[in-house]
Amino acid sequence: MLKIKNSKKFKKEIKKYRHQHTVISELNKALALLIKGKELPEKYRDHNLEGSWANHRECHIKSDVLLIYFTDKETLYLERIGSHSELF
Repeated sequence: MLKIKNSKKFKKEIKKYRHQHTVISELNKALALLIKGKELPEKYRDHNLEGSWANHRECHIKSDVLLIYFTDKETLYLERIGSHSELF
């Protein structure tokens, strides 16, 4: 099972979703799979990123709520969460 490490930006950005229970619920479902090292279901549209975000992955928690993350052997790093326009 992977440990979770949140970036400073992620900690700041997640606060705006604390009252949006559907976002938090879907995020928790995705994280439960990721920390076990499992692949996300197709509905999350999980994929690799390119350019300055190379070595990172992005998944869709909701239609316009994206999670940017990466993993190593021991840790799941949560980098950013927000809309496409906020992140890119």
